Amino acid sequence: MRWGIYVHIPFCRRKCFYCDFPSYAGRERYMADYTKALCREIAAQGSLYRGRWGEPATIYIGGGTPTALPVEGMEEILCALGEISPAVDEFTVEANPGTVDKGYLELLRRHGVNRLSLGVQSFDDALLRRIGRIHTGEDAKCAVAMARAAGFQNISLDLIYALPGQSLEVLRESVETASALAVQHISIYGLQVEEGTVFARQRDMGKLELPGEDLEEAMYDYMVSELPKLGYVRYEISNFARAGQESRHNLGYWQDVPYLGLGAAAHSYLEGRRWENTAGIEEYIRCMAQGESPAREEGERTREIVMEEVSFLALRTVEGINKEAFRQKFGCTLESIYGDVLRRLEGKGLLRDCGGNVCLTELGMKYGNLVFEEFLLA
Repeated sequence: MRWGIYVHIPFCRRKCFYCDFPSYAGRERYMADYTKALCREIAAQGSLYRGRWGEPATIYIGGGTPTALPVEGMEEILCALGEISPAVDEFTVEANPGTVDKGYLELLRRHGVNRLSLGVQSFDDALLRRIGRIHTGEDAKCAVAMARAAGFQNISLDLIYALPGQSLEVLRESVETASALAVQHISIYGLQVEEGTVFARQRDMGKLELPGEDLEEAMYDYMVSELPKLGYVRYEISNFARAGQESRHNLGYWQDVPYLGLGAAAHSYLEGRRWENTAGIEEYIRCMAQGESPAREEGERTREIVMEEVSFLALRTVEGINKEAFRQKFGCTLESIYGDVLRRLEGKGLLRDCGGNVCLTELGMKYGNLVFEEFLLA
């Protein structure tokens, strides 16, 4: 059975101004205890599900900033994962370019990590300072070079558009730089101002100047047209890759593949259930030390809720919803549940029927949230 493992590292050197992820700066005093607690959960939960389903297909260590951990702590975690899964097809670690060096990257490769995801966001130094990043554009270029020297042949970069003070020309330079570095994968994300972030406070005080709607749309249009010209094929709303270099782990999220989440705030989707570990670092450490489960079951999952999830997650990908897979999972056709919705969205040019699949059009990709709302059954 295909399944994946996600490991959450909730530490970072500094909280970026746009970030609302469950991650914390200035908590270095908890790193050693957190590492031990996480290794306990890896041993217990990872071994349990490996015994049921065999080797996981993918492992993904995210955060926060996993590489904010001392090298000794990261090695403990990698060794614990190696005990339950000596080899996987795709093993990804997220990294901030300001937190890695040659030795750290070589450690990752020695322990089987074969994909590196670098949170670059931009190559413009003034913009990086404006959004709270701890690295420079040159640091990002050096990180790619060091990763290659360490043996990484699959490198992904994250970029963000619609940032405060960002121009189309600055974005264009970052895209061109990423392409010139010949990385295998590029993710693009439009800025969302989330509550509780520095940007949200700046917005509320009238101090956040964001690009207008026309400029934001121009940025989006530029990227979705330019990246394919540079050899990066779009396979999901926000993700572009060289042929065969798609993120297998992330594709699993959109293709209804089970995954086990380990660490504080990690989510799991297994055997039709969804649950989330407690987000607090201290609470997570306490639970693991006392032999208690850190998991908190999510709310009731009705058949309708599962249909909604399966549909709009699948629609994020270029393949869209596979009709036969939907029928096998739910015992009914896609058309019997969403017939009126499908016809309405096709009429608006947002969906297209590809025979065995229903997919977003290019226009549908652009206005995906409007499409997803239509698939809500309640």
